[in-house]
Amino acid sequence: MITEIQKMMDGYVSWLREKTSLREIGEWVEITTPMLDRHNDHLQIYVQRENGHYILTDDGYTLQDLEQSGCKLDSPKRQELLRVTLNGFGVQQRDASLEVRATEENFPLKKHSLLQAMLGVNDLFYLATPHTASLFYEDVVSWMTANEVRFVEQAKFTGKTGYDHMFEFVIPRSRKNPERIVKPINRPDKGSAMDMVFAWLDTRETRPPEARAYALLNDTEQTVKPDVTDAFLSYDVKPVRWSERESVREELAA
Repeated sequence: MITEIQKMMDGYVSWLREKTSLREIGEWVEITTPMLDRHNDHLQIYVQRENGHYILTDDGYTLQDLEQSGCKLDSPKRQELLRVTLNGFGVQQRDASLEVRATEENFPLKKHSLLQAMLGVNDLFYLATPHTASLFYEDVVSWMTANEVRFVEQAKFTGKTGYDHMFEFVIPRSRKNPERIVKPINRPDKGSAMDMVFAWLDTRETRPPEARAYALLNDTEQTVKPDVTDAFLSYDVKPVRWSERESVREELAA
């Protein structure tokens, strides 16, 4: 099993390398990654060397895009979720930009952290429509609370590669069930599926052997395609459409 998982991880790393491109813009280098945001646009970050260190930034894209899409970050709850998400990845907010500083030695880790923070903030505050009253994240919290599911929010695990991965909910082991890791995905597609799969593959060896992973897929505004659920099933992640959440209520609450 370890050999099989290692082969899959190696393939994922090769895919990342092949699909990443660089472009020089003045004193900055633009890095275009294969990671996709909610518009299906490739995430881009910018790097500049300064006093022996490197500054990595999203140049304000993530927060400005949310603001322009009608998602205001002015409520205390959303500000707190933003703060917790950024702190979880060691990313700072400088004005409207998300930023980290790196050395040559930890550059890969810091780049990964910034991209994960961009995806986390983008997903955390995604609203299905401009008039949606609550976030999908908050809907999940409300549903689990109402059904007496015990959970820890925003748990960060370090994977085999040394990268940190944030999981929105972890349900501790009980007498009936093992540890359960739950990730709500607002916009299920191949990009978000691969992101969670990599996080799960990278961290599963550091978790109890019987631990399980669940992906809660928001199908309120769009149909979840079969190839997305198949991708999760192939890597031992249980996909659960939000419209079918009652099917896992007992195994999450027990």
